[in-house]
This record gives sequence, C-alpha cells and structure tokens, in this order.
Amino acid sequence: MDDAKKMPKYLHLNGKVVPYEDAKIHILSPCVKYGAGVFEGIRGYWNDQQEEMYVFRLAEHLDRLQYSMKVMRYDEVYSNEQMANWTLELIRANNFRETVHIRLMTYVDGAGEQNSTGPIGIAISAIARPIPKKLSEGVSAGVSSWVRLADNAMPVRVKCNANYQNGRLASIEAKLNKYDASLMMNARGTVAEGPGMCFFAIRNGKPITPPVTGSILESITRDTLIRLMGEYMSLETEEREIDRSELYACDEAFYCGTGWEITPVTSIDRAPVGDGKVGAITKKLQDLYFKVAKGEIGDHAPWRTPVYKRPNARAA
Repeated sequence: MDDAKKMPKYLHLNGKVVPYEDAKIHILSPCVKYGAGVFEGIRGYWNDQQEEMYVFRLAEHLDRLQYSMKVMRYDEVYSNEQMANWTLELIRANNFRETVHIRLMTYVDGAGEQNSTGPIGIAISAIARPIPKKLSEGVSAGVSSWVRLADNAMPVRVKCNANYQNGRLASIEAKLNKYDASLMMNARGTVAEGPGMCFFAIRNGKPITPPVTGSILESITRDTLIRLMGEYMSLETEEREIDRSELYACDEAFYCGTGWEITPVTSIDRAPVGDGKVGAITKKLQDLYFKVAKGEIGDHAPWRTPVYKRPNARAA
C-alpha cells in the first residue's frame, strides 16, 4: 500500500475540517524556514468490545502544549477546550474505528522573520497506526555519536519542531550503522534518550530511567509507566543518571513514548540486553499499559477521553 492510500480523508486546519489535499501552509512561513512550531503526539486507542475510541491523556498533552507555546512566546494561544474539541471532531470526521496517532501542531504562520511570534496557525492530523512488530520482537540500539541537545541551547522540555533535527541526525546514523534505533548521550556523557522516545533499563529487577534534568523530554508516557509500575507491579523506578558502561549490565531495556509506546530493546551496540530476548517485566508492562489505555481496566478513567459517546471534550 503506498503512502497516499494511508493518509486520512480529512485534516483539521485553523479551526476547520478540510480535505487532506487542502491542508497547506506557505513555504515562506517561519514554521517552514526556521522550524518555528511546537507539537504533541497523542494516541487514540480503539476498544472493540466497547466500540469506543479513547484518546489517551489528552489533558496532559494539551497542558504540555500550552507550556511549549509559552516558551516559544507566541502572540496568541489556543485554549485546551478548543484544541480538544477540534481533535475529537477530526477523529469523528474520519470515522476511525482503529488505533490512531494524532499530531497536533501550532506554528508561526505568514511570511515572517526568524523572530516572528505570530500569526499562529494550528493543524491536527490523525493517522491509523496498527501495532508494529517491533513491540513484540524488540529493536537493536546503538549509542549515537550525536549528543543530545543541552537545555541552555534549545529547550528540551518543549516539543519544538526544530529540536527534532538533533534526533533526526542520530536516527540517520543508526540506520547507516544498521541499528534499528539510536540512544543519545547528553553533554555530561550520561544517557539521555532516543530521538523521540525516553529510555528505561531494568537491572536486578529494578527500573531505572534518566532524570528529567538529563536533557530529556518530560514525557507523559514515561510518567504513565512510572506510575503503573509502582501501582500494579510494586516496582519503584529509580530516576538517576546512567553511564554508558551500565547499559551493558542491564537485564532488560525499552524505549517509551506516544509513537514508540513500549518498545523492547534487545541489544545495545550489538551486545545482547540480558538474554537478547524481550524481558518478562517489559512484557507485563506492555500488557498493562494497553489495557489501561484502551479502557479494558477501569482504573485511571480521567486518562481516557471517549470520542464517540459524547459530543465535546473537556480537557481537564
């Protein structure tokens, strides 16, 4: 199936549902010229038995987007209620009955200069994303020669379009070196994250993850997993710096994020992680995460925004 057939019928642009082909911005906009945009990646999970789509942790994603817009010093911002309702409207317009990946972006539009802070546009897309094989089979990772951005160079807590050139270079390097993914170190030489996903290691049965001060995104999925492991698996996550050499001592490892969900890492720098297979803790956490996200477990109901059973969203 070619890419054109995978695209949805409708996108949302500046408050209106528009055909996919008509969702355009000008090539001279600061968003295109300078990467002057911020975004959120969000998942909508389809529950067959309930015949309902649940958008996962929508309120938290929109709160983070508000923070990103503030840091970017936009002249105007959209309210969480507006953005939530437009997101649900788009999913309904496409009549999705499968898991989707939602991309919500606000950007500096017009033909402004590098320091322009308006006008501000908003674009929302939702694309069907089935569960990939890498979630069950795992991926190989290689430590990148590219260093993760420092917070005093670019705001790493902000999901800014321009930030992702850093991870793009690491991803290209990983592909050239025949790894499935890369793992980036920060300026201090300790583990930061992957290009677009956070990292967890399991050592002696204990989860470990870099701290939010380690040049990582304050990931909503990361927060979800820390809480789930504590509540359901009696595992307290240790948030601390991880040296490169410690990577080779871990028993399990995985990436996490909206796009990557919980993706096992089975080797690092061509050295097997544990026995080189997907670990038991990772498998259990995957199962738990999807059950909560799809509403198969009733706990944490505020994390799930239903799409079809009410006309509007409340992003709070």
